[in-house]
Amino acid sequence: MILIPAIDLKEGKCVRLRQGRMEDETIFSENPVEVATRWVNEGAKRLHLVDLDGAFAGKPVNAGVVHDIASAHPELVIQVGGGIRDEDTIQTYLNAGVQYVIIGTKAVNAPHFVGDICVEFPGHIIVGLDAKDGKVAIDGWSKLSHHDVIDMAKHFENDGVDSIIYTDIGRDGMMKGVNVEATAKLASSITIPVIASGGITNMDDIHALGKVANEGIMGAITGRAIYEGTLDFAEGEKLAGSFA
Repeated sequence: MILIPAIDLKEGKCVRLRQGRMEDETIFSENPVEVATRWVNEGAKRLHLVDLDGAFAGKPVNAGVVHDIASAHPELVIQVGGGIRDEDTIQTYLNAGVQYVIIGTKAVNAPHFVGDICVEFPGHIIVGLDAKDGKVAIDGWSKLSHHDVIDMAKHFENDGVDSIIYTDIGRDGMMKGVNVEATAKLASSITIPVIASGGITNMDDIHALGKVANEGIMGAITGRAIYEGTLDFAEGEKLAGSFA
């Protein structure tokens, strides 16, 4: 299992939101490339980049910053989400050195799109499923759909996505711990890897997740905890790596 630092981009800065609310932000750095370099130096094997402005605008807004990070660290595996709604955007990100693009709202609203892009860009598509009480949320978490998260994950597995990022939006950015039970349940229901997101706060959370990693949890995304210091990234990455 690997630990994946999150860099959330808003107006060119590295920020964190609480429960996806754009008005509830904390700015951690004016220079996201420096932040990326910090995590690489501490052992990060992959970065999770989110264009928050893009997620709300429906098109990339911070693509230039993503390109700068990919250029600065060509050896690094980068996954990016936020405002990815068409093939041209995907191709542009892959050309810039991004390995994986994350489809969120569009995957739920237009499921056929995922099947099409998995054919066009095999091995590069991740679907992000953000859920609350087992139901998938869309549109920057502003709406809850009627879709069951496990049913949706199985659908996208059949389409050929590389993996699923599962976020418990009731816990994201709230420093309340990861929803281990729900994450393990999802991972055991599908054969493609699951990346846990939302609520990783300290070493205890990594340990709890690690104990069920063999269900198919390949990684965990962490954000606020490593910026506020409740989790030492380097130590967390070592612990995560000790689990299957």
